[in-house]
Amino acid sequence: MKRREFIIGGDPVQLGIVASFNRPGGNITGINIFTSEMGAKRLGLLHEMVPNASLIAVLINPKNPNAEMLSKEIPEAARSVAQRIHILTASTERELDAAFKTMTELRAGALLVAADPFFNSRREYIVALAARHGVPAMYEQREFALAGGLMSYGTNLPHAYRQAGLYTGRVLKGEKPENLPVIQSTEFEFVINLNAAKALGIEVPPGLSASADEVIE
Repeated sequence: MKRREFIIGGDPVQLGIVASFNRPGGNITGINIFTSEMGAKRLGLLHEMVPNASLIAVLINPKNPNAEMLSKEIPEAARSVAQRIHILTASTERELDAAFKTMTELRAGALLVAADPFFNSRREYIVALAARHGVPAMYEQREFALAGGLMSYGTNLPHAYRQAGLYTGRVLKGEKPENLPVIQSTEFEFVINLNAAKALGIEVPPGLSASADEVIE
């Protein structure tokens, strides 16, 4: 039987990849990098950045396996901070354009872009749309902030990849993947782009700035 490892952004148990985190089974194990599960945390940080936003738009790719989970988790998080949200969906560039048009019509005060490979592949396009529409946006990866996005919060990917490399080494030395617990990332990074904030006319709250792992100036 072929031994396999994975790096995944969703819950591997819910997705049916492993039996449990401690005992994966099925001759497979890997790293859970918590991309989708961080939606509530990202919404909370965005709410702190733009507390006066009466409505926050949430952009989700309906083709993502975690779309249903996100559509339940994020509204629950919004209710906990008394924040109104509106979920928009897109899986193509044309649908991205339409989503931003709708967001403008709704007068959304901010945007949360859900974790998704398609959105990652269109990083610069989405950041440019957000800038064009003048909307503060929260993303999952540091690369969005580096590309000009306002802020990001997510797993420290280099650290996660190092963990994956260590597991690969252990498997190559003879350990069985099904006996290796699924590693859950413990290192996250919060990035704020002050240049983007200035362009949007946003004064970053001192407490939020102090909590950032990286501030781009």
